[in-house]
Amino acid sequence: MVLKYNLKLYGFKVYLAEDGPTGLELARQKRPKLILLDWMMPGTDGLEVLSELKHDRRTEHIPVFMLTGKGVIADLDQAFDVGVDDYIKKPFDLMELGGIVKAKWEQYINRTSVR
Repeated sequence: MVLKYNLKLYGFKVYLAEDGPTGLELARQKRPKLILLDWMMPGTDGLEVLSELKHDRRTEHIPVFMLTGKGVIADLDQAFDVGVDDYIKKPFDLMELGGIVKAKWEQYINRTSVR
């Protein structure tokens, strides 16, 4: 709930999912402008969810920022190969996450508008 509250302070409308399958269904229904995806989740891991998002016409265009404690370059390369747009390294201060996401979102918008 702290995460949701903090993101709302930065103007984000927030939908939460407790696991990958629920998140996929929510993404397909709501079609958000941005998805924050945790790599480590119960059941389906974030990389599998990312792959499904990027192979579905309904969600392939949605930018995905992965929350990860993985710091190995090979892991991050794998996520970029699957289609992640950016990542946020754990641990992070929950009270600062809204600012981090906002900054990453603005960087993403600037990158994609230049193309």
